[in-house]
Amino acid sequence: MAPGVLATQPHAPHTLSDHVKSNSNAPKHVFPDGIRTSGQLDPDYNLLQPYESFPKRIEGPTVWTRADYVDHPQRWVHVFTADEVDELGRASDTFIASGTPLTGISKDNFSLPHLAKRLASLRNDLLNGKGFILFKGFPALQWGLHKSAVGYMGLGTYLGYFVSQNGLGHVLGHVKDVGDDASQIDKIRIYRTNARQFFHADDADLVGLLCVHRALEGGESDLVSSHRVWNVLQHERPDVAKLLTEPIWYFDRKGEVSAGQQQWIKTSVFYKEVAKNGRVYSKWDPYFVKSLSRFSDKGLVPALSPAQQDAAQVLEEICAREALHMVLEVGDIQFLSNAHVFHARTAYRDYPPPEPRRHLMRLWLATPSSEGGWSLPFADNDEKKRGGIQVNDKAPVAPLDAE
Repeated sequence: MAPGVLATQPHAPHTLSDHVKSNSNAPKHVFPDGIRTSGQLDPDYNLLQPYESFPKRIEGPTVWTRADYVDHPQRWVHVFTADEVDELGRASDTFIASGTPLTGISKDNFSLPHLAKRLASLRNDLLNGKGFILFKGFPALQWGLHKSAVGYMGLGTYLGYFVSQNGLGHVLGHVKDVGDDASQIDKIRIYRTNARQFFHADDADLVGLLCVHRALEGGESDLVSSHRVWNVLQHERPDVAKLLTEPIWYFDRKGEVSAGQQQWIKTSVFYKEVAKNGRVYSKWDPYFVKSLSRFSDKGLVPALSPAQQDAAQVLEEICAREALHMVLEVGDIQFLSNAHVFHARTAYRDYPPPEPRRHLMRLWLATPSSEGGWSLPFADNDEKKRGGIQVNDKAPVAPLDAE
């Protein structure tokens, strides 16, 4: 990934950088829709709230257990109808014929007059309800990579604004084993390997996964309500819950930084919305927390304390215990909220050549607070493409396969 420069004098986390100020008026010759991904930021520490202000127990539709859904797929699975597939197909064909680059796709040039109503309801459920859905019946094999990418990204524009997922500017990502060494967690991203992905949340409000090809075995999906996890922590290990609300957790940026930025961010794992009766938001990825030894060995950041190591293990164990398991088949699309759902993937093994490798197209989508998204303690809270990973002015790209 792109190299970065270690900053000894980082920008104040609560100050809007020049990049953030101009994100919604970015040069269209670089950013076809005129919007730049804001990228990873430290929180405004003045807006973080102490553990004592957090709820002892969270109630409502964002709190769910495996038993609520494991035997009730009708509550979380939608099979595309023939009319819906036709509408997606027509919109995709029209977009392709226009010659517009895939990075310029939007609701304005991808018309879904009937599906739009369902997607508006789905968006609300993703943000304020259970936080996940599984679509089935997307014609990925019949359409091929190009049309599938167009249809999938077009669908996604009705849920949020696509953001860059890495230092290469990928707004259409590819979860695929490209041969990277999964043990080199300070140098690589785990989605480019076949290793297990532990429970985590991505650096975007929503994440989507379209299954193009399945693995021979493994690669299965697990989801858990982070609000359910919070309730269990408060009941069983309030000491861990408290530690996870403290801004003492360093997350590795793995070199995907712009000039003048630090190689890590420092934040908490659970924090509250910046609003009255703010909801509990979660940010976590153990691979990014445990890969900082190259900095801690030099005294640049503290190593994980025994209490933090214990907290990470407890969090993973509770997530695994409470999770809903599902298998993504070819043509399935999973959307979920990173605000209040953790997700994981089992390790997998691909078919031997010449059979295709497991391949999921990935979208990261932003939902700014000004358009119904959660109100977060970050300088880019109202930015259309908040979050994500942006390196300098790297242009967005939408490759049709892993690079």
